[in-house]
Amino acid sequence: MHNVAPTPYFTPEPDRDSAISPSSPKSTHTSRTPSQSRKSEQPNGAPWIITPPPRTSSRASSHNGDTSHLACHTVRTPSPRPNSRPASQTLLTPATPPMTPPNPSVPSRARSKSPVSSPDSHRSVAPSEGEDAESFHVRSTYAQLDMTGVKGDGYEEGIERTRARVGMSRASELRAEAALADENEKNRELTAKELETLASLDRYGFFSIPSHDRLILLPASPLLKPFARLTAITTGGPSQAASLTVVPPPTTPAKELSRIAKWNRMLEPLRRDMGGNIEIWTVKASKERKLRERTYKGVPDRWRGAAWELFTARYSKTGKREMEQWAEEYREGLDKASSYDVQIDLDVPRTISGHIMFRTRYGSGQRSLFHVLHSFSLRCPDCGYCQGMGPIAATLLCYFDPEKAYASLVRLHDSYAMHSIFQPGFPGLLESIYVQERIMQEMMPGVYEAFKKHMISTTSYATKWYITLFANSVPFQTQLRLWDVFLLEGYDIFVIVAIAIVWVYRDHITSSSASFETVLSLLSSFFVPEDENALLFWISKVLDDKKLRTNMQQWREEWKQLVATGQDGKALL
Repeated sequence: MHNVAPTPYFTPEPDRDSAISPSSPKSTHTSRTPSQSRKSEQPNGAPWIITPPPRTSSRASSHNGDTSHLACHTVRTPSPRPNSRPASQTLLTPATPPMTPPNPSVPSRARSKSPVSSPDSHRSVAPSEGEDAESFHVRSTYAQLDMTGVKGDGYEEGIERTRARVGMSRASELRAEAALADENEKNRELTAKELETLASLDRYGFFSIPSHDRLILLPASPLLKPFARLTAITTGGPSQAASLTVVPPPTTPAKELSRIAKWNRMLEPLRRDMGGNIEIWTVKASKERKLRERTYKGVPDRWRGAAWELFTARYSKTGKREMEQWAEEYREGLDKASSYDVQIDLDVPRTISGHIMFRTRYGSGQRSLFHVLHSFSLRCPDCGYCQGMGPIAATLLCYFDPEKAYASLVRLHDSYAMHSIFQPGFPGLLESIYVQERIMQEMMPGVYEAFKKHMISTTSYATKWYITLFANSVPFQTQLRLWDVFLLEGYDIFVIVAIAIVWVYRDHITSSSASFETVLSLLSSFFVPEDENALLFWISKVLDDKKLRTNMQQWREEWKQLVATGQDGKALL
């Protein structure tokens, strides 16, 4: 069995002019294919192989299987995972990605009908004891649509079925029925409009970039200076940052192909399933010292799913037994009632806007997101469900099937301090904010005093950063790179990302023309880094400071003592 670099659910377009690495032999192993394959053309003429969600095939593919802002609609090509991919996922990948054999279209007569849901599409749904009618209506609607699928999954807006009850009129019944997938949906050719939609996608699967009221540039020049204590403050700086009109489209890193090859040499299979598929990877002992440096430089998209699974397994010290347990827990949860179902259903369609996986109401992406959040809401009685979980689960679904996305959420909850972040009162959030304020007071005393002067609490601007792990605060490509480091090294990185933002805008915050409104508006913006590499390099250097890391741990313990003695109420700005 050959080792092949894994491919994300949504594979970015490679440099078609670059040669395939000779050191990366192509896999000859075949595993279950996604649904029907169809070719379309990218703007530059690179062929894509497309398989819409409700379609599956009896023909084998040479893949197992990234997008972001998060794997619902899209499925990967050769990857380190076994052939247990749900039939609801689809393939959107270049026909000949680097280090990967082409995956030809599947003849229509070779395709077989299959349910479009994940885990168990044919499970029966009955009201649970004590489940209210509205919650059951929501849960049963998603289960029923797992069986049928919906038309135009990924291309059309879809029909609302839970918030606006179907059946209130004959017209609504007819519209709802017409929006269900039929037996021809899996065989039909893409329409011109659908091809146009695919051609407009960026490398992560976004067909439109969400707009933001406050879109500003995070300049690189302050990040070229080492993080050192500021003894003087600048009052003559501007109070407004440079604004942008649009989020720049993500670009393929110049060294993406060479980094794919390096990761291919750095990782090796740790465990295979009975069919020979790679279940999980590990770092070669001789390459261990290179792991951190290469992670900060950016995990190649092709390797990101495998790397994230490796990082979370190492950090949480969990493995196959726990993964199997969590997969069963996820599946069993689908048949149980959750008091959060109505709220989850409200949040699902607005979690990630502009992404093909989550565009269609009740499409496979939205259904997978609902299922993951539903089952996760049953796991921890303290945390239940909160809105910040949605963007996190959606991002994970860009790289994992629902079972693994659920397991990854469990690892974040249990081992990455997310339990305390999600708990009522958000104690972990307040602890991180306390640490952030101590760093500001120690290293940027003038900035700290400016916050006090303008009576700006850190919670007023940083809460969403910590709860969503910077989803929807930076471009998706930047978010992924921050998550690479987070999953490798832990939650401290997000405190340092917050410090980096304050560091960059320190002169704006201490400006004589600054006010409560200007500072709060500035820090509530959507930040577009001028240079992602400069940002990640700065974060790396700060986290390398052993004294600072020791102080951060001491400040966390200090906060716990303040909470225990009831003094935490006056400890924050």
